[in-house]
Amino acid sequence: MKIIVTDTPDQAFQRAADMIAEEIRGSQAPVLGLATGRTMESIYRILVQQHDAGTLDFSGTTSFNLDEYVGLLPTDPNSYSHYMQEHLFSHVNIPAGQGHVPDGSAVDLDAECARYEAAIRAAGGLGLQLLGIGETGHIGFNEPPSAFDSRTRVVHLDDVTRRQNSGMFGDDPERVPERALTMGVGTILEARHLLLVAVGDGKAAIVDEALNGPISEGVSATAIRLHDDVTVILDAAAARIWRQNGHLPNSTENL
Repeated sequence: MKIIVTDTPDQAFQRAADMIAEEIRGSQAPVLGLATGRTMESIYRILVQQHDAGTLDFSGTTSFNLDEYVGLLPTDPNSYSHYMQEHLFSHVNIPAGQGHVPDGSAVDLDAECARYEAAIRAAGGLGLQLLGIGETGHIGFNEPPSAFDSRTRVVHLDDVTRRQNSGMFGDDPERVPERALTMGVGTILEARHLLLVAVGDGKAAIVDEALNGPISEGVSATAIRLHDDVTVILDAAAARIWRQNGHLPNSTENL
């Protein structure tokens, strides 16, 4: 595991965007695993800027998002499908139909999960998987407990997660859907490279638990330590508790 600690959030966003851009440039047919959230908005903004500058071509890229709320149409402003259109897909030349998001409005959700897994396999598997980390320690929507061999499935969202995500729902946790579709931990771990990005003091405690606590299905982010190619990018605030506890191994790069 390589851990990069930057002085500022903007440096963390830039470093993550550069890694994703390198993945795209380094393959004729890159397959990205993508995520959502405020941190990702800043990363996508940099990627769009690189595309606008003519230095980044998405025409050969296929992507698969981690998750989607159950019950929301892709056109719903609060859906992750809409989020991806707003922040990335509509601004770059990724071909129509190659930016995949689970369909939370599907009539048969189990069939949709199976279809999504099959689509990932048909694309050759995930190359680089971008991850955030939630307050419950989840990656994707893999709420505690989530088996480390779990696949794309329907999950019930923790009340903590619904509260954390309520900003896009008028700050009303009750409006946040109770269920979601998510790639499983096992699906995520099959990606060739994992890139987890976290910024801000609010993430400091869960980052320390993910990187140093017991590896447990109760904190799905701890599963990344079972993967043999992981990069974690933190700003100084997100790394605060981890540093206070003396976790500064040789694998850490400070920027």
